[in-house]
Amino acid sequence: MVGTGNNRLARAVWVVIAVGVFVGDQVTKALVEASIPEHSTVPIIPHFLNLVHTNNAGAAFGLFSESPSAWKTVLLIVVSSLLLAMVIGIMWRHQQLRWQAGVGLALILGGALSNLFDRIRFGRVVDFVDVYFRAYHWYTFNLADASIVVGAGFLVFQLLFLE
Repeated sequence: MVGTGNNRLARAVWVVIAVGVFVGDQVTKALVEASIPEHSTVPIIPHFLNLVHTNNAGAAFGLFSESPSAWKTVLLIVVSSLLLAMVIGIMWRHQQLRWQAGVGLALILGGALSNLFDRIRFGRVVDFVDVYFRAYHWYTFNLADASIVVGAGFLVFQLLFLE
């Protein structure tokens, strides 16, 4: 656990992580938009990894992306905002978090903020990482999505192995 004297330092580290994820995600999305035409593919590791330029107007894994509902984006923004408020509340209220929980929540916060920022500005997010094996492709994702998944992994690790 983080001691009281280290509490400010730990929170500063968490803020740096969240800001780093936010900035990194925004920069990588801008680079993809500037250098890869939409729906184009740039092979990185043949038969495993491509960079692509896709726009996702839906939720994670493209859920609801084909929905014609005018309220879809508003609903995604509201739900994302509520979940972000919960993450911030947990980080602020708990004076002592294990480092795994703090880092996990900071990764989730940075990624979720970046995707929310894009949804508010553009009504969509740019996804660009295409991991695949033969004809089996995972859902295309971005740095924010990867940070959210890794952050959740930190939380699960703490719950399973440290509690």
